[in-house]
Amino acid sequence: MTPVKEILAEMTNASPEDIAFVQKAYEFSKKAHEGQKRYSGEPYFIHAAATAKILAEYDMDAITIAAGLLHDAVEDARASREEIEKEFGNELLFIVDGVTKLGTHKYRGAERHAESLRRLLVATASDIRVLIVKLADRFHNMQTLEHVPEQKRRRIALETLEIYAPIADRLGMGKMKNALEDLAFPYVDPDAANHTAEVRKLKTKETEEGLAKVQKELESELTKKSFATLRTDIRMKGLWSLHQKLKRKHDDISLIHDIAALRIVVPTVEDCYTTLGTVHALYKPVPGEFKDYIAFPKPNGYQSLHTTVVTPEAGIVEIQIRTEEMHRGAQFGIASHMSYKQLGKGIEKLEKETQKSRFSSLSLSWVRWIIPSLMKVTKKKSEEKSIAKTPVWLTELAEAHTEVIGSKEFVNGLKEDFFSHRVFVFTPNGDVIDLPAASTPIDFAYAIHSDLGDHLQGAKVNGKLVSFETVLGNGDVVEIVRRDSAHPSSKWLDIVRTSLARRHIRAALGMTESEKSSEEKKPRARKEKTAGLHRKTAH
Repeated sequence: MTPVKEILAEMTNASPEDIAFVQKAYEFSKKAHEGQKRYSGEPYFIHAAATAKILAEYDMDAITIAAGLLHDAVEDARASREEIEKEFGNELLFIVDGVTKLGTHKYRGAERHAESLRRLLVATASDIRVLIVKLADRFHNMQTLEHVPEQKRRRIALETLEIYAPIADRLGMGKMKNALEDLAFPYVDPDAANHTAEVRKLKTKETEEGLAKVQKELESELTKKSFATLRTDIRMKGLWSLHQKLKRKHDDISLIHDIAALRIVVPTVEDCYTTLGTVHALYKPVPGEFKDYIAFPKPNGYQSLHTTVVTPEAGIVEIQIRTEEMHRGAQFGIASHMSYKQLGKGIEKLEKETQKSRFSSLSLSWVRWIIPSLMKVTKKKSEEKSIAKTPVWLTELAEAHTEVIGSKEFVNGLKEDFFSHRVFVFTPNGDVIDLPAASTPIDFAYAIHSDLGDHLQGAKVNGKLVSFETVLGNGDVVEIVRRDSAHPSSKWLDIVRTSLARRHIRAALGMTESEKSSEEKKPRARKEKTAGLHRKTAH
């Protein structure tokens, strides 16, 4: 059982009030779950305490950690909603209610899970912490999945792979995403998991000694740069991630160079580029394999420099270079920006640091979008400070998809708009529009406003006129040419990427429900092109 002192030890800079609040929730939950057992035969409270510790490790605020302790107390009828609200406040009750609602539907495949997904979106759009608690809850449940009855294991593992791991990825929570995937993989496809593990083991054995030499050589050279701090480590690719990449590479392990990658963490952004120069001076870079995710962050906020080099000791090696803050962001994603001590002054600090370039400001925009307005700097009413609105993309999904009647269309929309790779593109005024990968100018127009999409005459990307089929890339500046006489064409349905654009086009064309259903069943060349693009661009 996780002692309360272990949870409190993870709460850095917690106030005495925060500590007392979590201690109170700990004792309340312990009493509420008294006598309950898990499938393993252990006391049920072990799960509540473990969930809270995970949240503390992610540096969440006291209310969220306490919600982790109490997230099952109401559902198990050991405590009433009124009692929770009286003892811990309506903010904590809201989070607990949200987590409880997410667990009321059994997963039977994505389509049959549509109602639970709707609840997830609505609850999360109100407060992202609902989802953070649910992810922590799921993480611990996956760690103990072997104790669950066999007939339930694959269902839970599939739900984790299809729903929760992609959400963690969307929120930039790389550590959580990889852990959920690798915990679920053996239950979904045991043979593939064993094969992938063996491939990784053999490849690692081949390069392990060489990588250690490369690491030592780089540390020696970089120490001469007099960095204030410097650390390196070797990162192993997750099993599920490697399995997916092996499928894209037709099981040719020689085409995968990042099974083991060397990670270098330095103090500042300037040090990142200095380190890159040192790496390229020592080892020859592989052409076309350099990626600057600092100037061009991934849509989920991930920042790092990636370069692939040829070394005499370990062959072709991927090297990742980042700052400590970037590393924390890569591990914890949205959670790394959500602790109470980082709100307020922390956001201003981030803003100053990211004013240096247009592209680095993407990371700040993402932070501002995704931190819920319910998060507060202090508990004193006079000092409450609303930091940001709910993420734009999440609010739109909650509003749009709860209007969809058909479960199939709802789930397809989620897969296309939410559980997909993303790109950031710009309006001519410099506003950032967040879209799924492989989106087109039509998707862009509808993402701004339905009227702009309905009267789309033409589009310019980076100052040049382009066709409507053009796939938009990260950093593109898109300008829409509008004309009152212009109207959507049925051909657009084969071009667009987002379900939002598809719904507006159907509405503008006056399609009946039967026509919509017929159109949904048609095979689309567009989808095949998109799948091909994902195969080429996924990392």
